[in-house]
Formats: sequence, structure tokens, C-alpha cells
Amino acid sequence: MAKLYFSYSSMNAGKSTILLQASYNYVERGMHTLLYTAAVDDRTGIGNITSRIGLEAEADIFDTRSNLFDLIKKAHQDEPASCIFIDEAQFLTQDQVWQLAKVADELHIPVMCYGLRTDFQAKLFPGSAALLAIADVLREVRTICWCGKKATMVARLDKHGEIVAEGEQIVIGGEESYISLCRHHWKNKNLG
Repeated sequence: MAKLYFSYSSMNAGKSTILLQASYNYVERGMHTLLYTAAVDDRTGIGNITSRIGLEAEADIFDTRSNLFDLIKKAHQDEPASCIFIDEAQFLTQDQVWQLAKVADELHIPVMCYGLRTDFQAKLFPGSAALLAIADVLREVRTICWCGKKATMVARLDKHGEIVAEGEQIVIGGEESYISLCRHHWKNKNLG
């Protein structure tokens, strides 16, 4: 039976690298995969999944209006898919997470979602909250704080490199805007 997977972590843990490697493994064995990423993430161009180590692939995009079940069902009818990969899964809506569960349950295609668990204020993203609630398999992708402990938190930095405590939940950025920290150093705003 196909399952809905959620691999989560803080920033810069290698989620996109793992996604691209997993998709490559399917393709290398002659199988077809479908890749999706959030339209809001335009760091490397809209519709691109790019890892920090240089791996990249084109992907279809989703936004809050997308019906992922319908999109995947149509694409699957055109060319049968062996697995669905979702990057930036924190930007999914709760309804879209249920649509992905329907893909696994009714179309019998595994769905692998990769994303952040929490934002810079330690609040769950809507997509992450829904995935944590209903995914069949949860996987933590680990990264480390500057102190060597497991990093579970993400801090947002301003243009001067100082930690920001307030603001909009979604501000797109990479290493210049975010840093992963252990809970202790996040709480104490200690960048090392």
C-alpha cells in the first residue's frame, strides 16, 4: 500500500538533496516521478528544486489554489508515476495535504513530502502541521547547530546578521536569511 511520507527538519539539513537523490533512484531504474515545489519559493527561479550542493531539477509548481489530487491524477493518466515528490511542503494547505493522502490511498502512488517543521518563531507551518497529523511515516532529517548539538530550530536574520523575533511567517531566503540552531541557542539568540 502506498504511503504519505513527511521528511522534516530545520533549514540547511539537505532535504532537497535527499528528494533529488530519491527521485534520481526511481528514474535510474526506468520509473517516472512527478516533482512539485511551491510557487512562492523563487530563490533559484520558479519551478526549480535546487540543493546547496548543486543538484537541481525542474518541477511543477503549486500554490494555495492548486488541487494537487487533480493535477497528479491527470499527469499520472498521461504517464504513470511511480512516486510523487513535494519540496517546500510547509507551504501546502491543510486541504492539499489531504489531497496528497488521497493520492496515496486512491491512486496507490507513494507521496514523499520534504519541508520545514516550524518557522523562525517556533510555530508550525500549516502544511507541516497537517503532515505531522496525518502522514503515515514521519522522518526527521538532522542537521547541527554551531555547538555540535542537533539543530531543531531556525532563526531569521536581518540584513545586519542579527536575529529577528517578529514578522511575517513567510519570508523567502536561504543561508543569508536563516540559520539552524539547537533549542538552547535559539532561545538565547546565540549565533556562536
